[in-house]
Amino acid sequence: MYETIRFIKVLKNVIIIELSRYMPSVKWKHFIYRKGLNMKIGQETAFAFKATPDIMYPELITIGENCIIGYNATILCHEYLVEEYRIGNVNIGNNVLIGANATVLAGVNIGNNAAIASGTIVTKDVPDGMMAYGNPMQLKQRW
Repeated sequence: MYETIRFIKVLKNVIIIELSRYMPSVKWKHFIYRKGLNMKIGQETAFAFKATPDIMYPELITIGENCIIGYNATILCHEYLVEEYRIGNVNIGNNVLIGANATVLAGVNIGNNAAIASGTIVTKDVPDGMMAYGNPMQLKQRW
């Protein structure tokens, strides 16, 4: 069964996210994402130009401290499939790097000190200290 999201909520989220994608100030982005979208974001976390959180469920995103979300990276908390509609929390630990054009799918947990290579589609959990790369996603020890 599909869950209906109120149009006004999605419209508000789209306006906030689109304005924030081009905002140069990290502090302003944090403020807007925390207050306007109810996201949980740790200190010293930076969103690169055009990084995009989920437009329907941004409140399900938790990002730790000292993280970098790369250019045009996308964090999704919902996923429409042919026979299924998934909604899931996305938890990103501390000291995590998410590369440019990476996509994090619903229900994924990324551990502390992990790295996501550019262009990777993160389909499953990434343990602490691991690097995820490629499509299909593969894991290897980061250090």
